[in-house]
Amino acid sequence: MEDDGRYRDGRSDFIRGAKDIAKVAKKQVGKKVGRGMDKMTDEYTKRSYKRFEEEDDDEDYSGVPGNDGGYYRNDSRANDDEGHSDSTEGHDEDDEIYEGEYQGIPRGDSGKAGGMDGVADVQAQQFRDLSAYEGERRKDQEELAQQYETILQECGQGKFQWTLYFVLGLALMADGVEIFVVGFVLPSAQIDMCLSEPNKGMLGLIVYLGMMVGAFVWGGLADRIGRRQTLLISLSINSVFAFFSSFVQGYSSFLFCRLISGVGIGGSIPIVFSYYSEFLAQEKRGEHLSWLCMFWMIGGIYASAMAWAIIPHYGWSFQMGSAYQFHSWRVFVLVCAFPSVAAISALTTMPESPRFYLENGKHDEAWMILKQVHDTNMRAKGYPERVFSVTTIKTVKPMDELVDMGDSAAWHEKWRIKLTMLFHQVWHNFQTIFSPEYRRTTYMMMAVWFSMSFSYYGLTVWFPDMIKYLQKQEYSSRTKVFVKEKVEHVTFNFTLENQVHRQGEYFNDKFMNLKMKSMVFEDSLFEECYFEDITSSNTFFKNCTFIATLFYNTDLFKYRLINSKLINSTFLHNKEGCLLSDVSDENNAYMVYFVSFLGTLAVLPGNIVSALLMDKIGRLRMLAGSSVISCVSCFFLSFGNSESAMIALLCLFGGISIASWNSLDVLTVELYPSDKRTTAFGFLNALCKLAAVLGISIFTSFVGITKAVPILFASGALAAGSFLALKLPETRGQVLQ
Repeated sequence: MEDDGRYRDGRSDFIRGAKDIAKVAKKQVGKKVGRGMDKMTDEYTKRSYKRFEEEDDDEDYSGVPGNDGGYYRNDSRANDDEGHSDSTEGHDEDDEIYEGEYQGIPRGDSGKAGGMDGVADVQAQQFRDLSAYEGERRKDQEELAQQYETILQECGQGKFQWTLYFVLGLALMADGVEIFVVGFVLPSAQIDMCLSEPNKGMLGLIVYLGMMVGAFVWGGLADRIGRRQTLLISLSINSVFAFFSSFVQGYSSFLFCRLISGVGIGGSIPIVFSYYSEFLAQEKRGEHLSWLCMFWMIGGIYASAMAWAIIPHYGWSFQMGSAYQFHSWRVFVLVCAFPSVAAISALTTMPESPRFYLENGKHDEAWMILKQVHDTNMRAKGYPERVFSVTTIKTVKPMDELVDMGDSAAWHEKWRIKLTMLFHQVWHNFQTIFSPEYRRTTYMMMAVWFSMSFSYYGLTVWFPDMIKYLQKQEYSSRTKVFVKEKVEHVTFNFTLENQVHRQGEYFNDKFMNLKMKSMVFEDSLFEECYFEDITSSNTFFKNCTFIATLFYNTDLFKYRLINSKLINSTFLHNKEGCLLSDVSDENNAYMVYFVSFLGTLAVLPGNIVSALLMDKIGRLRMLAGSSVISCVSCFFLSFGNSESAMIALLCLFGGISIASWNSLDVLTVELYPSDKRTTAFGFLNALCKLAAVLGISIFTSFVGITKAVPILFASGALAAGSFLALKLPETRGQVLQ
């Protein structure tokens, strides 16, 4: 019995020992499996979130999921083997993640709430990752801004910047030309195309509408695909459609070409100022950007001079029958495309903005360009031995790149995906200028841009219309009136101009080879008369009677015969189409071009003053001060009762207000960071064109009615703009964000 007891005890000890050995072995196997799974998970995490390793090292591995779905550190250890359940086998003192968790199984005590909290943890972690990424980009941008300013100071201001100045000046000059083209050709084009008053109005506004769209589109694209590339595309579109517009014959085709031409040139101002500012150090940035504004004035002078030299020369034309006509105003349209073509040719020799490359993580490309700037300036200054000392430049973590679909996808599918992604990126960039950080600045800038544009463009178009109205009044005062005259057997072969004939009787009279300008016949009788080879302008027959009268080769179409009766009268071989009238007053044409020339040239003193003082008194003082003086000058408009007085006031207003525009351009460039600069500038410039359309439409509707309303509108808008400008932050002496 005693032996049996010892046998059973030994057997029990053996079984217990075997169980202990099996349990230890099982624990060791579980531990190795767990470590393998941990290693695989760590490798996946490193591949997926490599960009966030530095920030997340202290957070992601500080503990394990706890009951609340968060992270905790378990400091308790099991005191004995019985403390481990079957569900947690493989868990030891060095490893705090239980075996079931590898399979996505929550802890037994967490229940459903733990599962929901786990999903929330993933979403919260993604949000933290995005926030960390944005914070890292912001930190990189701040460091880059400081370092970039230091690099530009080392590169210096010299030959490279002045070369770029003239290249970008051509692009800005093309924008200035585009504003004037339609206004100069409209008097001739309306006759060539038989334009009605609504059609003339639409043709005058279509350029602004195109520029509004172009500013928004090209401004957004320039922050994503580059300043230089976007500017080349926009100028190419402008050149091509400006060229086509000089040859197309129909009104609809001409309107379409001018619209697309306006869309192309709309990107000029937002891109040019942003592009040039990224090569300028802070000490002279305001001054040089103001000097750049002078090319807009040069564009206006170029357009006025070319119109003066070309359009009145009607001999510079040819035609192929009556279907195709190419008159002098079309030559002028063609010549006005030259600045844009020249800008494209010159821009191909210039590099992309290095700041754009650095903002998109392209270090080597940016370094090469900055070295080119440095070496070019140093050689020009006589220091070719100076070496570019910068070796490493801070770059900003780039935004997500476009999706690579591989070689298997069709080309059109690749382009569709790329364009879709590009659209979303541009739209997201546009939305960020209304984020809480920039919202107040954007709304204030919108108000200032709108008020400035509404008053400036409204008045600059209202001035010429008022001059024309005063000319018309003066012309009407010289009208000769003839009442109840009787004329028989007389041949008229000389020009008839600015006359009114009422209740006249004309018997067997001949009107041959003559020109009629501003002639009106009212309640008159024409019997057995003969009209041959008549060219008329602003000539009408109202309530007249024609008996046995022949019209041969005339342009006295039915619409010129208002409420008139035709009895046994015949029209033979009427002139076809809308031929240019030689009757048009060349003196008036020269006056229009001369007035525009003077108005554009008058901004030269304002440009010089603003350039010299921009970096001395600051952007805000320049903007507010110029707006206030412009507001005061508006009240002098009430004294403009003559043509010469209106011209003088036009020059005064233009010379003062240009300083506001220069400071507004500089301020817009410096208020927004580089990755949003052209997007914000493009949007504000698009708003500017919208305000211009509204201002022109409202102001011109009061021509000949009253001066008080335009004066009050303009002065009120300028006063509001100057007040709001003082609420903006001053950017003088700051690095480019």
